Amino acid sequence: MSKTALITGASSGIGYELAKQFARDRTDLVLVARDEPRLQQIAAELRTSSGVFVKVIAADLARALSPADIYTETTRFHIPVDYLVNNAGFGLVGAFSGTDLQAELDMLQVNIVSLVHLTKLYLRDMRSRGSGGILNVASTAAFQPGPFMALYYASKAFVLSFTEALAEELRGTGLHATALCPGPTATDFQRRAKMENVRLVKSKAIGVMTAAKVAEIGYRAFLEDKAVVIPGFINKVGAQSVRFSPRALVRRITRKLQEEA
Repeated sequence: MSKTALITGASSGIGYELAKQFARDRTDLVLVARDEPRLQQIAAELRTSSGVFVKVIAADLARALSPADIYTETTRFHIPVDYLVNNAGFGLVGAFSGTDLQAELDMLQVNIVSLVHLTKLYLRDMRSRGSGGILNVASTAAFQPGPFMALYYASKAFVLSFTEALAEELRGTGLHATALCPGPTATDFQRRAKMENVRLVKSKAIGVMTAAKVAEIGYRAFLEDKAVVIPGFINKVGAQSVRFSPRALVRRITRKLQEEA
């Protein structure tokens, strides 16, 4: 019997590339995002290229009721979700004292609350079947505080901590959880976060990975039941160096990277 993966934020970037990875292995798909026409286009593409079943659900995860609505929809169509990929998320640049509160509350709803809600709903079904997996997209931002993106960095720290704890709880149960922690990646994230001109994005020394490469590495690590995966050598070094550096230095370096070039 074929497996099914539900992927949020599947209309572009890493989510879209992860959908292609799952489809290549003949995994059926439930694709979730706000842009239904784009989802329908992707669904048609993947049905043609891989012959998989694809269900589209248009939903805005900034709405508190969306996770329950998504779960109700998959239940109504008798779609067992074997793999949950919590990829949807966005960031905001700016000093916390001047940023828009509603936009930040929406970000926390998407990046944290909806992720937890979906995980709770689908993990219970996976436990009853004795198999399944959760892939949560965090970020290298999870490893340090982020001046000028304070809440985004904090939200990804939550995702990483939550996923690592979940991975340990699930060890030996037939289920697993993986945190994918990409660094700068060529997606629409930078435009939406209004951070195209910050040093972190523009620095040639740091480099920007393609969404396809990040998805390939993350998908392989997920299949290997790894708890944490950081794509890219420079990203790995950067994430690990934080452990051995004074916190004040880490904050100041991150601030410099988040300032406009």
